[in-house]
Amino acid sequence: MASIDHLRSGQPINTNRTNQNKTQSTSVESGAAQVNTQRTDAFSMSDESKAIGALNQQMASESHFDSAKVAAIKAAIANGSYKVDADKLASNMLKHEDDFRGI
Repeated sequence: MASIDHLRSGQPINTNRTNQNKTQSTSVESGAAQVNTQRTDAFSMSDESKAIGALNQQMASESHFDSAKVAAIKAAIANGSYKVDADKLASNMLKHEDDFRGI
């Protein structure tokens, strides 16, 4: 295993690993024959996990905002016609007060 001194000195680090448990030899009672067994790992996803993965991919492929709406708001700000409804803004801020406080 590489020590911190190797990292600091800039010496190359050997990153090759060997797994000695990958192949095991077991001897039969007679002692003459050996049987090699290889350990394998298995993984399977539940239907729920697959569904969540599909939704995640779908969401990642969709845009996160309405670019037409953003363009319209930018134009309204630029020409001075964009008005902020202070009461509506304050009401929405109060709805999400717990989120703002990190609760």
